[in-house]
Amino acid sequence: MAKEKSPRNKTLDITVDEGREYLDRCLKTGEADFAKEQNILNRTICGDTFEILPRLPRKFVDLLIVDPPYNLSKDYDGKKFNALNDEQYHAYTEKWVDLVKPLLKDNASLYVCCDWKTSLIVGTVLKKHFCLQNRITWQREKGRGAAANWKNGMEDIWFATNGGKYTFNLEAVKIRKKVIAPYRADGKPKDWEETADGNFRNTCPSNFWDDISIPYWSMPENTAHPTQKPEKLFAKLVLASSREGDVVLDPFAGSGTTSVVCKKLNRRYVGIEQNERYCVWCEKRLADAETDKSIQGYTDGVFWERNSCGLQNKAKSKQKEAGNGELFSDTTVY
Repeated sequence: MAKEKSPRNKTLDITVDEGREYLDRCLKTGEADFAKEQNILNRTICGDTFEILPRLPRKFVDLLIVDPPYNLSKDYDGKKFNALNDEQYHAYTEKWVDLVKPLLKDNASLYVCCDWKTSLIVGTVLKKHFCLQNRITWQREKGRGAAANWKNGMEDIWFATNGGKYTFNLEAVKIRKKVIAPYRADGKPKDWEETADGNFRNTCPSNFWDDISIPYWSMPENTAHPTQKPEKLFAKLVLASSREGDVVLDPFAGSGTTSVVCKKLNRRYVGIEQNERYCVWCEKRLADAETDKSIQGYTDGVFWERNSCGLQNKAKSKQKEAGNGELFSDTTVY
Protein backbone atom coordinates (compact mmCIF):
# COMPACT_ATOMS: atom_id res chain seq x y z
CA MET A 1 0.00 0.00 0.00
CA ALA A 2 1.41 3.37 -1.03
CA LYS A 3 2.38 5.65 1.82
CA GLU A 4 0.15 8.71 2.05
CA LYS A 5 2.00 11.99 1.64
CA SER A 6 1.83 14.78 4.15
CA PRO A 7 -0.46 17.65 3.09
CA ARG A 8 2.63 19.87 3.09
CA ASN A 9 4.52 17.54 0.75
CA LYS A 10 4.25 19.19 -2.67
CA THR A 11 6.56 16.79 -4.51
CA LEU A 12 5.30 16.13 -8.04
CA ASP A 13 5.52 12.40 -8.72
CA ILE A 14 2.41 11.44 -10.71
CA THR A 15 2.60 8.51 -13.12
CA VAL A 16 2.17 8.61 -16.89
CA ASP A 17 -1.34 7.20 -16.58
CA GLU A 18 -2.26 9.82 -13.99
CA GLY A 19 -0.85 12.57 -16.19
CA ARG A 20 -1.86 11.35 -19.62
CA GLU A 21 -3.39 14.74 -20.48
CA TYR A 22 0.02 16.35 -19.97
CA LEU A 23 1.87 13.76 -22.03
CA ASP A 24 -0.59 14.40 -24.86
CA ARG A 25 0.61 18.03 -24.97
CA CYS A 26 4.12 16.90 -25.92
CA LEU A 27 5.41 16.53 -29.45
CA LYS A 28 6.37 12.98 -30.39
CA THR A 29 8.79 11.81 -33.04
CA GLY A 30 7.04 11.88 -36.42
CA GLU A 31 4.20 14.18 -35.32
CA ALA A 32 5.58 17.39 -36.81
CA ASP A 33 8.23 18.89 -39.05
CA PHE A 34 10.83 19.77 -36.44
CA ALA A 35 12.74 21.91 -38.96
CA LYS A 36 10.04 24.60 -38.74
CA GLU A 37 10.40 26.85 -35.70
CA GLN A 38 6.67 27.48 -35.38
CA ASN A 39 6.12 23.75 -34.80
CA ILE A 40 8.54 23.38 -31.89
CA LEU A 41 8.64 26.68 -29.99
CA ASN A 42 7.21 26.54 -26.47
CA ARG A 43 6.89 22.78 -26.72
CA THR A 44 8.28 19.71 -24.99
CA ILE A 45 9.55 17.12 -27.44
CA CYS A 46 9.34 13.59 -26.09
CA GLY A 47 12.13 11.52 -27.64
CA ASP A 48 15.84 10.76 -27.87
CA THR A 49 17.77 14.03 -28.09
CA PHE A 50 20.45 12.44 -30.31
CA GLU A 51 17.75 11.61 -32.87
CA ILE A 52 15.86 14.91 -32.58
CA LEU A 53 18.69 17.49 -32.57
CA PRO A 54 19.71 16.85 -36.23
CA ARG A 55 16.12 17.62 -37.28
CA LEU A 56 15.88 21.05 -35.64
CA PRO A 57 16.30 24.39 -37.50
CA ARG A 58 19.79 25.80 -38.02
CA LYS A 59 20.85 28.90 -36.03
CA PHE A 60 17.59 29.44 -34.13
CA VAL A 61 18.84 29.26 -30.52
CA ASP A 62 19.81 32.34 -28.48
CA LEU A 63 20.66 30.47 -25.29
CA LEU A 64 21.52 26.82 -24.69
CA ILE A 65 21.21 25.30 -21.22
CA VAL A 66 22.52 21.74 -20.94
CA ASP A 67 22.20 19.50 -17.90
CA PRO A 68 23.42 16.18 -19.33
CA PRO A 69 23.72 12.95 -17.36
CA TYR A 70 26.78 13.22 -15.13
CA ASN A 71 29.22 10.36 -15.51
CA LEU A 72 27.54 8.30 -12.80
CA SER A 73 25.52 5.10 -12.98
CA LYS A 74 21.99 6.26 -12.26
CA ASP A 75 18.45 5.08 -12.89
CA TYR A 76 16.22 7.78 -14.37
CA ASP A 77 12.81 6.20 -13.80
CA GLY A 78 13.70 3.00 -15.63
CA LYS A 79 16.10 4.54 -18.14
CA LYS A 80 19.62 3.83 -16.90
CA PHE A 81 22.79 5.77 -17.62
CA ASN A 82 25.88 3.68 -16.96
CA ALA A 83 29.13 5.32 -15.92
CA LEU A 84 31.75 5.50 -18.71
CA ASN A 85 35.50 5.80 -18.64
CA ASP A 86 36.95 9.26 -19.27
CA GLU A 87 37.54 8.66 -22.98
CA GLN A 88 33.98 7.42 -23.49
CA TYR A 89 32.44 10.33 -21.60
CA HIS A 90 34.61 12.73 -23.62
CA ALA A 91 33.22 11.15 -26.81
CA TYR A 92 29.67 11.34 -25.40
CA THR A 93 30.12 15.06 -24.73
CA GLU A 94 31.61 15.66 -28.17
CA LYS A 95 28.62 13.88 -29.69
CA TRP A 96 25.97 16.19 -28.26
CA VAL A 97 28.14 19.29 -28.74
CA ASP A 98 28.51 18.48 -32.45
CA LEU A 99 24.73 18.25 -32.71
CA VAL A 100 23.85 21.48 -30.87
CA LYS A 101 26.50 23.76 -32.33
CA PRO A 102 24.78 24.20 -35.76
CA LEU A 103 21.57 25.22 -33.94
CA LEU A 104 23.14 28.22 -32.21
CA LYS A 105 23.03 31.78 -33.45
CA ASP A 106 26.39 33.49 -33.90
CA ASN A 107 25.87 35.53 -30.70
CA ALA A 108 24.40 32.66 -28.65
CA SER A 109 25.52 31.73 -25.15
CA LEU A 110 25.55 28.33 -23.47
CA TYR A 111 25.75 26.93 -19.96
CA VAL A 112 26.66 23.31 -19.23
CA CYS A 113 26.11 21.69 -15.83
CA CYS A 114 28.54 19.11 -14.46
CA ASP A 115 30.05 17.70 -11.28
CA TRP A 116 33.69 17.96 -10.24
CA LYS A 117 34.67 14.72 -11.97
CA THR A 118 33.21 15.59 -15.36
CA SER A 119 34.05 19.31 -15.17
CA LEU A 120 37.54 18.86 -16.60
CA ILE A 121 36.19 16.81 -19.51
CA VAL A 122 33.30 19.18 -20.26
CA GLY A 123 35.53 22.25 -20.04
CA THR A 124 38.06 20.72 -22.44
CA VAL A 125 35.39 19.91 -25.03
CA LEU A 126 33.74 23.33 -24.77
CA LYS A 127 37.09 25.11 -25.15
CA LYS A 128 37.61 23.27 -28.43
CA HIS A 129 34.29 24.41 -29.93
CA PHE A 130 33.38 27.69 -28.22
CA CYS A 131 34.75 30.74 -26.40
CA LEU A 132 35.02 29.86 -22.74
CA GLN A 133 33.97 32.79 -20.54
CA ASN A 134 33.86 31.41 -17.01
CA ARG A 135 33.22 28.49 -14.69
CA ILE A 136 30.50 28.96 -12.11
CA THR A 137 30.60 26.87 -8.95
CA TRP A 138 27.41 26.66 -6.93
CA GLN A 139 26.78 25.21 -3.50
CA ARG A 140 24.28 22.35 -3.59
CA GLU A 141 23.92 22.24 0.18
CA LYS A 142 22.73 18.64 0.04
CA GLY A 143 25.07 15.66 -0.28
CA ARG A 144 26.15 12.61 1.64
CA GLY A 145 29.08 12.75 4.00
CA ALA A 146 32.11 10.55 3.44
CA ALA A 147 34.23 8.83 6.10
CA ALA A 148 37.51 9.31 4.24
CA ASN A 149 36.84 12.27 1.95
CA TRP A 150 35.31 15.73 1.84
CA LYS A 151 31.55 15.95 1.46
CA ASN A 152 30.64 16.68 -2.16
CA GLY A 153 28.54 19.85 -1.89
CA MET A 154 29.47 21.75 -5.06
CA GLU A 155 28.68 21.56 -8.77
CA ASP A 156 30.02 23.47 -11.77
CA ILE A 157 28.36 25.28 -14.66
CA TRP A 158 30.58 26.20 -17.60
CA PHE A 159 29.70 29.48 -19.32
CA ALA A 160 30.69 29.74 -22.99
CA THR A 161 29.67 31.73 -26.04
CA ASN A 162 29.50 30.98 -29.73
CA GLY A 163 31.54 34.09 -30.54
CA GLY A 164 32.90 37.35 -29.18
CA LYS A 165 29.54 39.17 -29.16
CA TYR A 166 26.93 37.97 -26.70
CA THR A 167 24.21 39.11 -24.33
CA PHE A 168 25.03 39.64 -20.68
CA ASN A 169 22.54 41.56 -18.54
CA LEU A 170 24.42 42.35 -15.33
CA GLU A 171 21.68 44.42 -13.69
CA ALA A 172 19.21 41.54 -13.95
CA VAL A 173 21.31 39.18 -11.84
CA LYS A 174 22.59 41.33 -9.01
CA ILE A 175 22.12 39.91 -5.51
CA ARG A 176 20.48 41.83 -2.67
CA LYS A 177 22.57 41.54 0.48
CA LYS A 178 22.34 43.05 3.92
CA VAL A 179 24.80 45.83 4.65
CA ILE A 180 26.40 45.25 8.06
CA ALA A 181 28.54 48.40 8.27
CA PRO A 182 26.95 50.90 5.86
CA TYR A 183 29.15 53.65 4.42
CA ARG A 184 27.77 57.16 4.07
CA ALA A 185 28.88 60.10 1.96
CA ASP A 186 27.70 63.55 3.08
CA GLY A 187 25.41 61.79 5.53
CA LYS A 188 23.60 59.84 2.80
CA PRO A 189 23.76 56.09 1.95
CA LYS A 190 26.49 55.37 -0.63
CA ASP A 191 25.73 52.44 -2.95
CA TRP A 192 23.13 51.00 -0.56
CA GLU A 193 19.47 51.46 0.34
CA GLU A 194 18.06 52.27 3.77
CA THR A 195 14.67 50.61 4.39
CA ALA A 196 12.40 49.87 7.35
CA ASP A 197 13.48 46.22 7.07
CA GLY A 198 17.21 46.93 7.10
CA ASN A 199 20.04 48.23 4.96
CA PHE A 200 20.66 46.55 1.60
CA ARG A 201 22.99 46.70 -1.36
CA ASN A 202 22.53 45.10 -4.77
CA THR A 203 25.92 43.54 -5.49
CA CYS A 204 27.53 42.14 -8.63
CA PRO A 205 27.40 38.33 -8.68
CA SER A 206 30.63 36.34 -8.68
CA ASN A 207 31.23 32.91 -10.17
CA PHE A 208 30.64 31.29 -6.76
CA TRP A 209 26.96 31.01 -5.85
CA ASP A 210 26.04 30.20 -2.26
CA ASP A 211 22.48 31.54 -2.37
CA ILE A 212 20.79 28.52 -3.98
CA SER A 213 18.39 26.19 -2.16
CA ILE A 214 17.88 22.72 -3.61
CA PRO A 215 14.16 21.96 -4.12
CA TYR A 216 12.78 19.99 -1.19
CA TRP A 217 9.49 18.29 -0.40
CA SER A 218 7.52 21.33 0.79
CA MET A 219 8.46 23.54 -2.20
CA PRO A 220 5.92 23.71 -5.07
CA GLU A 221 8.68 23.34 -7.68
CA ASN A 222 9.92 20.03 -6.24
CA THR A 223 9.58 16.82 -8.26
CA ALA A 224 10.74 13.26 -7.73
CA HIS A 225 13.43 13.66 -10.40
CA PRO A 226 16.76 12.50 -8.92
CA THR A 227 18.84 15.40 -10.26
CA GLN A 228 16.41 18.31 -10.53
CA LYS A 229 17.97 21.77 -10.71
CA PRO A 230 16.44 24.71 -8.79
CA GLU A 231 14.42 27.30 -10.70
CA LYS A 232 16.43 30.07 -9.06
CA LEU A 233 19.66 28.59 -10.44
CA PHE A 234 18.43 28.56 -14.03
CA ALA A 235 16.67 31.90 -13.66
CA LYS A 236 20.09 33.49 -13.20
CA LEU A 237 21.32 31.94 -16.45
CA VAL A 238 18.22 32.92 -18.40
CA LEU A 239 18.10 36.51 -17.13
CA ALA A 240 21.83 37.08 -17.62
CA SER A 241 22.16 35.67 -21.11
CA SER A 242 18.89 36.25 -22.96
CA ARG A 243 16.28 38.88 -23.69
CA GLU A 244 12.53 38.51 -23.43
CA GLY A 245 11.29 36.62 -26.49
CA ASP A 246 14.63 34.87 -27.09
CA VAL A 247 14.72 31.13 -27.78
CA VAL A 248 16.21 28.84 -25.13
CA LEU A 249 16.97 25.18 -25.88
CA ASP A 250 17.43 22.42 -23.29
CA PRO A 251 18.32 19.08 -24.94
CA PHE A 252 18.20 17.12 -21.64
CA ALA A 253 15.08 18.70 -20.16
CA GLY A 254 14.43 16.31 -17.26
CA SER A 255 11.47 17.57 -15.22
CA GLY A 256 11.43 20.82 -17.20
CA THR A 257 13.09 23.44 -15.01
CA THR A 258 14.53 25.33 -18.00
CA SER A 259 11.19 25.46 -19.82
CA VAL A 260 9.29 26.51 -16.69
CA VAL A 261 11.74 29.31 -15.90
CA CYS A 262 11.57 30.52 -19.50
CA LYS A 263 7.79 30.63 -19.37
CA LYS A 264 7.86 32.60 -16.13
CA LEU A 265 10.45 35.04 -17.52
CA ASN A 266 8.86 35.52 -20.95
CA ARG A 267 11.35 33.58 -23.05
CA ARG A 268 10.49 31.03 -25.71
CA TYR A 269 11.70 27.51 -25.09
CA VAL A 270 12.25 24.07 -26.59
CA GLY A 271 12.78 21.13 -24.23
CA ILE A 272 13.76 17.61 -25.28
CA GLU A 273 13.27 14.69 -22.89
CA GLN A 274 13.11 10.96 -23.63
CA ASN A 275 11.40 9.85 -20.40
CA GLU A 276 7.62 10.04 -20.68
CA ARG A 277 7.07 10.45 -16.96
CA TYR A 278 9.45 13.40 -16.79
CA CYS A 279 7.65 14.92 -19.78
CA VAL A 280 4.40 14.66 -17.80
CA TRP A 281 5.98 16.50 -14.87
CA CYS A 282 7.38 19.16 -17.20
CA GLU A 283 4.00 19.87 -18.78
CA LYS A 284 2.24 19.87 -15.40
CA ARG A 285 4.73 22.46 -14.14
CA LEU A 286 4.25 24.52 -17.29
CA ALA A 287 0.48 24.43 -16.76
CA ASP A 288 0.94 25.60 -13.17
CA ALA A 289 3.16 28.43 -14.41
CA GLU A 290 0.16 29.90 -16.21
CA THR A 291 -1.10 31.20 -12.87
CA ASP A 292 2.02 31.17 -10.70
CA LYS A 293 5.01 33.12 -12.03
CA SER A 294 6.92 33.12 -8.76
CA ILE A 295 10.49 31.87 -8.48
CA GLN A 296 11.71 31.02 -4.99
CA GLY A 297 14.44 33.45 -3.96
CA TYR A 298 13.70 35.96 -6.75
CA THR A 299 11.32 38.82 -6.04
CA ASP A 300 10.73 42.23 -7.65
CA GLY A 301 13.62 41.73 -10.07
CA VAL A 302 16.09 40.92 -7.29
CA PHE A 303 17.87 37.73 -6.22
CA TRP A 304 17.80 37.50 -2.45
CA GLU A 305 20.27 35.81 -0.15
CA ARG A 306 19.31 32.36 1.06
CA ASN A 307 17.13 32.28 4.20
CA SER A 308 15.82 35.82 3.68
CA CYS A 309 12.28 34.64 2.84
CA GLY A 310 10.64 36.99 5.32
CA LEU A 311 12.02 40.01 3.52
CA GLN A 312 11.07 38.49 0.17
CA ASN A 313 7.48 38.03 1.32
CA LYS A 314 7.31 41.68 2.40
CA ALA A 315 8.60 42.73 -1.01
CA LYS A 316 6.02 40.50 -2.70
CA SER A 317 3.21 42.02 -0.66
CA LYS A 318 4.29 45.57 -1.52
CA GLN A 319 4.61 44.61 -5.17
CA LYS A 320 1.16 43.02 -5.20
CA GLU A 321 -0.41 46.06 -3.54
CA ALA A 322 1.18 48.29 -6.19
CA GLY A 323 -0.08 46.02 -8.97
CA ASN A 324 3.38 45.61 -10.46
CA GLY A 325 4.77 42.55 -12.17
CA GLU A 326 8.39 41.41 -12.11
CA LEU A 327 10.81 44.18 -13.08
CA PHE A 328 13.58 43.63 -15.58
CA SER A 329 16.41 45.91 -16.62
CA ASP A 330 17.57 46.63 -20.13
CA THR A 331 19.93 44.13 -21.69
CA THR A 332 23.51 45.03 -22.57
CA VAL A 333 25.40 43.30 -25.36
CA TYR A 334 29.17 42.78 -25.04
